[in-house]
Amino acid sequence: MPDSLPPLPPAFEALLHAVIPPPWQAQALASYTTAKDVVFRLNPLRLQDRAAAMQALAALPVQPVPGVSDVFRLPPRARTALTHHSLVADGSLYIQGIASMAAVWALQPQPHEEVLDLAAAPGGKTALMAACMDNRGRIAAVEPVRARFFRLKANLQRLGVRNTQLYLKDGRQVGRLVPQRFDRVLLDAPCSSEAQITRLDPRSWAHWSQRKVRASAQVQAGLLASAADALKPGGVLVYSTCSLSPEENECVLDVLLRHRDDLQPEPAPWPCPLPAVPGLTEWAGQTLHPGLVHARRIIPTEWTDAFFLCRLRKRSPGS
Repeated sequence: MPDSLPPLPPAFEALLHAVIPPPWQAQALASYTTAKDVVFRLNPLRLQDRAAAMQALAALPVQPVPGVSDVFRLPPRARTALTHHSLVADGSLYIQGIASMAAVWALQPQPHEEVLDLAAAPGGKTALMAACMDNRGRIAAVEPVRARFFRLKANLQRLGVRNTQLYLKDGRQVGRLVPQRFDRVLLDAPCSSEAQITRLDPRSWAHWSQRKVRASAQVQAGLLASAADALKPGGVLVYSTCSLSPEENECVLDVLLRHRDDLQPEPAPWPCPLPAVPGLTEWAGQTLHPGLVHARRIIPTEWTDAFFLCRLRKRSPGS
């Protein structure tokens, strides 16, 4: 029973109450007591026959996610059967959280563009961008950790991605090396991984602390500045994390926006009914950039992970 599970860390539960509006809090807290639904998408870069793929999945209790094509969910009991399915092995199907997909939907990469994925491993978002671009244009995928880099490479090969070049590099250097090069930039930044916390496994918060949040924010600030430098005037940048803490989200963005007047948050496309609330414009007694109201904090539920994203536009000179 949920009430026999170990409690969440008090500081984390206090965070949930602070950033999640009261109408959502009961559902959010309940999400930490049960296994989540499995969400997956069909991969057009590998899929040969959609009808045949759906027939191959007929034995599983698949439900479509409204508002988006070829995205589905399954109850937790079906996770093992799906994970070992032949469609996963051959790359025709990819298990990916809906919030993770939302970052790419917010970016809207186009087939003719040059796109930067600044913290790319394990590659799910990179592969979805390649699918949106029909494997045309060019994606530069950057990952600084060697083991994660090779996992990224293997995933992209399995998923049929052909328009991507991989770079084993610290993303904080990229903006200086190739300033104003990319039409669109995705920075799904390394974070304190608050979305992975669950009462089902106390190990999930073993390394979480306010110190971890502050350390993550410092790295995120450097990556975000690099991402902004690498973006062309007129281009779009999406910043996202799997963290709920404003220190890793609105506060990181606020620092950038206070030092640059060429970037402006704007509403992001939102094709499916994801439970989300606007970004904060005040935190811990500090007034933040008013444009952050366009950011979105995705609420953790039985089928969604906690997530944050913000879409920014880089103004052209004189605009």
